[in-house]
Amino acid sequence: MRRIAIWRHGRTSWNAEHRFQGQTDIELDEIGVAQARRAAAMLASLPPSAIICSDLSRTQQTAAPLVELTGIEPTLDEGLRETYAGEWEGKTRPVLLEEYGDALHQWSADPHMRAGVVGETRLEVADRMVAAVDRGLAMIPEDGVLVVVTHGGAARAGIGRLLGLPPEHWAALGVLTNCSWSVLLENSPPGPAWRLQEYNAGSLPESVPVDGVWPADDR
Repeated sequence: MRRIAIWRHGRTSWNAEHRFQGQTDIELDEIGVAQARRAAAMLASLPPSAIICSDLSRTQQTAAPLVELTGIEPTLDEGLRETYAGEWEGKTRPVLLEEYGDALHQWSADPHMRAGVVGETRLEVADRMVAAVDRGLAMIPEDGVLVVVTHGGAARAGIGRLLGLPPEHWAALGVLTNCSWSVLLENSPPGPAWRLQEYNAGSLPESVPVDGVWPADDR
């Protein structure tokens, strides 16, 4: 069965300042670079069959240590970018709450609402995320691992869609921390195409029996 490791980029100065980054191209800070090195040492052991990466600087810098360890060149894909948030980008959370409080809370709960008035909806982000993941999956074998280097909001929307969750429930997935990852395992029918093995993690899943291997009373 194929696996997908969806990996959020390391910390940037805007993350530290609690600014809405969106698609503004911000580089990793020193802590983010160290986070990427630590994470890459673990993710290299999967091992990846292919790496796909948002074309923004912070994701390419996050992927760089994994590329160095594995020798796998990443495929850049704009479909893995963070949510475009228009006039919200660059503003700190206190400023956003003061100037756009009602709209910000509504956007957090409503997948049909646009970020920053002219930005994207969560549904649009999920559409392009899943399309990019599908392009990546076409590169790996039936038992391969695809590493997806992306952004926090985009990752949540993509994971929600891949798991078949109703869009109004995507907010139940917690906010992803810098350089954490989530692992999805291809599922056997019936049921959704993917199942969640690990979420917002800094460790790799341990080998455990899948449903159907143990009798129900031995799980």
